[in-house]
Amino acid sequence: MAARHNFRKLSIWKDGIGIVKETYAITKTFPRSEDYALSSQMQRCSVSIPSNIAEGTSKGTDKHFIQYLETALGSAFEWETQLIISFEIGYISEETFKHLENKIQIIQGMITRFMENLSKS
Repeated sequence: MAARHNFRKLSIWKDGIGIVKETYAITKTFPRSEDYALSSQMQRCSVSIPSNIAEGTSKGTDKHFIQYLETALGSAFEWETQLIISFEIGYISEETFKHLENKIQIIQGMITRFMENLSKS
């Protein structure tokens, strides 16, 4: 049986919430034509990261928790790709891109290490 985790105390969840907040802030600056396209996709991806972490904490085994962490990690990589696209098409500045790229890569590393630690237990 997995040790139950309180998602609200997990750094990866807290950092995921931070990405959600920053995502909503930057996508507000995107053209209105992106409301149902890139903006919406980035928002859904960002929300998926902490949501899957939280849902995974409810699972009875570490194996099942890891599956949710894998989904969160996949969303983090998908979100990073959308961030790159946003920069490449000129929706965000290089400074914003570098800042958010660094944040998402830190989260990706944290999720990966957390999954590795759960696999060992």
